Amino acid sequence: MELYERQQFDFLLQEAVERYVQRVEQRNQGALLALDRLRQDREGEGVWMSQFVDAIFEDFLLTNIAGAGFVMRALASRRVPELSSRPGQTVEQFVISSAKAVFSELFYQKTEECLEQHASFEVVAAGTDEV
Repeated sequence: MELYERQQFDFLLQEAVERYVQRVEQRNQGALLALDRLRQDREGEGVWMSQFVDAIFEDFLLTNIAGAGFVMRALASRRVPELSSRPGQTVEQFVISSAKAVFSELFYQKTEECLEQHASFEVVAAGTDEV
């Protein structure tokens, strides 16, 4: 992958994580609860990660063979997550769904890191011990 393409992918990933973290924190009253819900179920109430990844692929015009190829080249050294192939699916559809699956794994890791960082700055209500 050329350096300019790597830079574009890194920007895409950072932008996606920032947008998602902002939304998931708002839906879940902060980073702590958002992180907990994300870890429990990526598709659970107030989290809906795959819907967000689908939207990011649409927004960044990656829902075609070239866009999916761009993502796959950027993540070429990562392990392939478990994939399910649908009968009758075109090669393009398979490549796009594969790119989304690989991207989703990295996206999850980066989101978790960002939420952990945000959670470390949240004020947690103290118990009954007051100073």
